[in-house]
Amino acid sequence: MAAVLAVPVFGLTAEAFAVATAGLPGGREGALAIYRDAWRSLRLPVDLDPRWRTAVDDPVPEPERVVEESAEAGITAKCSLRLRDGHRVEMVRIPVKGGATSALCISSQVGCRMGCTFCETGRLGLERQLEPTEIAGQVVAALRLGWQPRNIVLMGMGEPLDNVDNLVAALEVLTDVRGLGLARERFTVCTAGHAEGIARLATLGWKRLNLSISLNSADDAVRSRLMPINRRTSLSALQAVLVSYPKRRNFALGVNWCLLPGINDSRQDACRLAAFCGPLGRVMVNVIPYNPGSQPLTRAPTAEEVEGFCGWLQEEGLPVRTRTPRGRGIMAACGQLGQRPEKAPSLTPS
Repeated sequence: MAAVLAVPVFGLTAEAFAVATAGLPGGREGALAIYRDAWRSLRLPVDLDPRWRTAVDDPVPEPERVVEESAEAGITAKCSLRLRDGHRVEMVRIPVKGGATSALCISSQVGCRMGCTFCETGRLGLERQLEPTEIAGQVVAALRLGWQPRNIVLMGMGEPLDNVDNLVAALEVLTDVRGLGLARERFTVCTAGHAEGIARLATLGWKRLNLSISLNSADDAVRSRLMPINRRTSLSALQAVLVSYPKRRNFALGVNWCLLPGINDSRQDACRLAAFCGPLGRVMVNVIPYNPGSQPLTRAPTAEEVEGFCGWLQEEGLPVRTRTPRGRGIMAACGQLGQRPEKAPSLTPS
């Protein structure tokens, strides 16, 4: 029994769990039953086999503090999670469709090495990669909090494709039909333009997995200042990787544009964005109003400025939608994750 004491039930697929717990009484079928019941227990009461609690590990990130912000769209909630080594990451529940459903934004790294100048997480630098059980474990933690997300976006702390092996392993866990069994189309991986990681995803043949790019400028000089990854992979090289990415018939590549007044909000910027998107097939441009953090790069755009830029994109023939800022007041909006906790941990909203 001691040989299986550290098996992370929420960090493995069913088959991997069965192999890792080969010493349990009941053999493979018994292990699979334990695995199934462990995942079912997140959504309904289950009479768990006592061997599950004594034989396997449950290193799910521990919720320490939840803060909420109410708005017309619903309640945005940010949760700080403590990992076993004392590091912390953040996840966010985002209301959609008037609060009827929600999306869960989860993290892939402690910190981030990308260094994007408009992002709070980038100021931390990369402290370490999250393990598969810590990535998948955020979904487990969310379910234990009573959150029931419809969609899951890898858009929290870190660059998911800078941790691609652990990301893929976590996605395999979360989509395993003998566990949580989430459909791949419910996941979106957002990348700053990690070409090697995009190529790795392409080899998997997961056409139902959604992909989005944080672009923010279609001018190499400007993008290199905003996003240092552009110095390694230019816009033309990134465009070529995206052109070759396998797409299902109804796939639309997400192109995220953080609107920064005075930096990337001109008519010329809109024209350059349209030229970049031209060869990519179906796209959906998500215009995200800049959310100033602790060291603002510029101010937040006005509603009129956002509307004007979206109008230029539509004139260029691009489908566009505006990402309504949510959670800005609790540092839970895009680009704001990664604040150091200043108060004692609490699970009550503040």
